[in-house]
Amino acid sequence: MSEEQSANAQNLEVPEHLEYSEDHVWIDTSASPAVVGVTEYAQDQLGDLVFVDLPETGTHIEAGDEVVELESAKAVEPLVSPVAGTIRYVNREASDDPSVINNDPYGEGWIFKIELDDDEPDLLSAEEYAKIIE
Repeated sequence: MSEEQSANAQNLEVPEHLEYSEDHVWIDTSASPAVVGVTEYAQDQLGDLVFVDLPETGTHIEAGDEVVELESAKAVEPLVSPVAGTIRYVNREASDDPSVINNDPYGEGWIFKIELDDDEPDLLSAEEYAKIIE
């Protein structure tokens, strides 16, 4: 497979090196602390983001917690964390200008960085996630 595979007819990006949750959140566990963001599919469904409510650094969260609120003209959706750990960094640029998430969800549009509690969170591969959004 290529580095980035097409997920559906809209050619949404699903980078191979990331892992995913069924709630359309990606995580890069190869980084330390791990990086978390929303998938291109999620931001595409939400539309243009107008507000991002970030958690405080140092906050301990559990997998399944609603950690971040993403607000667009269409809806307000929570980001449900797929992992447990302690938030070490938040992306203030995404908070100041939420369009960075729409423009680059897998790069500059990351949401937070987390020191993981569990070394092996239960996540989906790019291939498994691509099947969900087809």
